[in-house]
Amino acid sequence: MNTIEILWIDDEINLLTPHILFLEKKNYNVSSCTNGADAIELVKENNYDVIFLDENMPGLSGLETLIEIKNIKNTIPVIMITKSEEEYLMEEAIGSKIADYLIKPVNPNQILLSLKKNLDHSRLVSERTTINYQQEFRKISIELAAVNSHEQWVAVYKKLIYWELELENIDDVGLLGILESQKQEANQIFFKFIKKNYSDWFYDNDAPVLSHQLFKKIILPEIEKNDKTLVLVVDNLRYDQYLVLEKTILKHYKNPKEIPYYSILPTATQYARNAIFSGLTPLEMNNKHKDIWLNDNDEGGKNMHEEEFLNRQLKSLKKNLPFSYHKITTQQTGKALLKKYNEYRDNKFNVVVFNFIDMLSHAKTDTKVIRELASDDKSYRALSNTWFQNSSMLELIQRAQKDNIKLIITTDHGTVNCSRPSQVMGSKEISSNLRYKASKNISYQEKDVYAEHDPKSIFLPQEHMSSSYIFAKDNTFFIYPNKQNYYANYFKNTYQHGGISLEEMIIPCVILTPRNN
Repeated sequence: MNTIEILWIDDEINLLTPHILFLEKKNYNVSSCTNGADAIELVKENNYDVIFLDENMPGLSGLETLIEIKNIKNTIPVIMITKSEEEYLMEEAIGSKIADYLIKPVNPNQILLSLKKNLDHSRLVSERTTINYQQEFRKISIELAAVNSHEQWVAVYKKLIYWELELENIDDVGLLGILESQKQEANQIFFKFIKKNYSDWFYDNDAPVLSHQLFKKIILPEIEKNDKTLVLVVDNLRYDQYLVLEKTILKHYKNPKEIPYYSILPTATQYARNAIFSGLTPLEMNNKHKDIWLNDNDEGGKNMHEEEFLNRQLKSLKKNLPFSYHKITTQQTGKALLKKYNEYRDNKFNVVVFNFIDMLSHAKTDTKVIRELASDDKSYRALSNTWFQNSSMLELIQRAQKDNIKLIITTDHGTVNCSRPSQVMGSKEISSNLRYKASKNISYQEKDVYAEHDPKSIFLPQEHMSSSYIFAKDNTFFIYPNKQNYYANYFKNTYQHGGISLEEMIIPCVILTPRNN
């Protein structure tokens, strides 16, 4: 094991001899100096693993020395030691990226604890995380064997996401592989659960909140009890992606109240997002709003009338609430929205749809560079977060927080990384989505699909008397016999939606309160 090199900077270093001897007995190698100028030269000439720095020294102060050290070698952990507990000193030191802050007099065990925290932190976290997941693995397996309700599935899925994000931090390929296998097993069992129970949910009072109920049951009550509310609908936002974005959101908002809900089938924007805004199932939209609802084979954009759907829903609920609706598909439209912020901020509520995550999933299919940048769930989350950190969505959240506006963040469906092709055949009118198909006379691999030959039983429109829907399970995607090897390879490891998986169906709706300015 390599010896840890420590530099201790203190103008009264002779008084610290017992501490230094204590550390040397623990196999740390301690160098010392008594002023900032000498310390800077030592840092230039040597490689230290950690630095202890006294704040109150003659000549260069500890804070001034800290700044110089960070300019030379920014990654060295610096532990500040001071007699002062004045808040401004702590704030300045923390702002200069110190690793820890200790108040004199310090005892040897405090020093040792700080070293462990900063130098062994990653190893200790990795070891503890590994042990904890190994213990949790069996619990999750037992839960999967017994899960039998939509609430239990939400709990299991959130637990799997938690461990995915934890194991991602320690970068253990072996454990991540085990978790991935457990997720696949979960999705296979979840598919059977949906196949058995989904059609009953439209008649069951104990069913989960579905897309067409989201606005009336969850969003509208929040709007009515607050002065102003901002509703952000991020197309294609999976639960794990939201949790990554939430770390930034919580700098501006607090008390996140998570209300997971289920996307309807197909888990596709045309169906699920229109259902949110209309408050109706696709069958009801087709019957009641033929002027603005489009079926799969109708020409035109399938999500062009969301604002009108929302207007009609509010009218049917007899709610006269001033609102605005905006759809952001480019950086330019995002900037334009921010420029007009003062025009709509005082509405009772405002709805903004952000399409970037959806475009990212499609770009991964069509663009080689994006395929490489988002090669797995970890990098897909990272790319989503990179967009968010530089987006008009984040700036809009920041402005809303300053104006004390309630925030609701939700989505229409998620996506799943598809790796297994399954062959289908149908009429020439068959829908093009890779995770669901609607057509007459569909031929398919029965083990891979949930087939519904009576679409009206799950409140889907039926274009022809013999039309059926099929929904792909877990990580399956549909291909045709024509050039099947080419398309199997082309679409493998791409993010798709429309079918049945935990990632597509169990999705977030989060209500947040603005932090005090």
